[in-house]
Amino acid sequence: MNIDPLFDFTGKTVLVTGGSRGLGYQMVKAFAARGADIIISSRKLEACEAVAEDVRAMGRRAFAFSAHAGKWAECDALIEAAYAEFGRLDILVNNAGMSPACPSHEMPESLFDSVMNLNFKGPFRLATQIGHRMAEGDGGAILNISSIASLQSMPGVVPYAGAKAALNAMTVSLAREYAPKVRINTICAGPFLTDIAEAWDEERRETQPVALGRPGRPEEIVTAALMLTSPASSYTTGALISVDGGPR
Repeated sequence: MNIDPLFDFTGKTVLVTGGSRGLGYQMVKAFAARGADIIISSRKLEACEAVAEDVRAMGRRAFAFSAHAGKWAECDALIEAAYAEFGRLDILVNNAGMSPACPSHEMPESLFDSVMNLNFKGPFRLATQIGHRMAEGDGGAILNISSIASLQSMPGVVPYAGAKAALNAMTVSLAREYAPKVRINTICAGPFLTDIAEAWDEERRETQPVALGRPGRPEEIVTAALMLTSPASSYTTGALISVDGGPR
């Protein structure tokens, strides 16, 4: 494809957690189509390998690695493997997450901890360890995938909303901590037709109480992701961008 110079990632190396499906998969394909080499990580190595083959078929290098993005030891192993494979990371996309619905008074401690670990603790580890290396080296960009639940009232997913609100705060603070060589931004995603939507009823899959009246298609995350990580967006950092279909 002819690559728009504003979205040219030729020579860049991108790590996407949760990159084997949903929004992560769409971002993997978008970066690869625009010249980037990709590290795909999730808990299921076979799924990551399948996506890596898709990337290689596009003429780019790809590396699949199994890691639980909520566990620091596995985050560290992912980081070391990525640098060993490519020698550098230019872009990190903290995409892996989970949002189980549960009445707040019934939430077990183990599930609360799992939600916090995957949506905040792990992304913090990845962002700080990779961000520090970027700041010591040639710089880079970090993109965190948050949720509109961090900004609006959404009962039933309170721990998830709290973890994503922490991710938002982390974005703003780390953007200052690792400036000027590292830019860190966040997408607050709304209702998308990813795997989580398989549990929705038909009406919810067709309509949503947002301005555009419908859930998003996974590929509709791509333009915001490319914009926030593109070298052309060199004056954008610490930003929270909502991609959610508009106001409720």
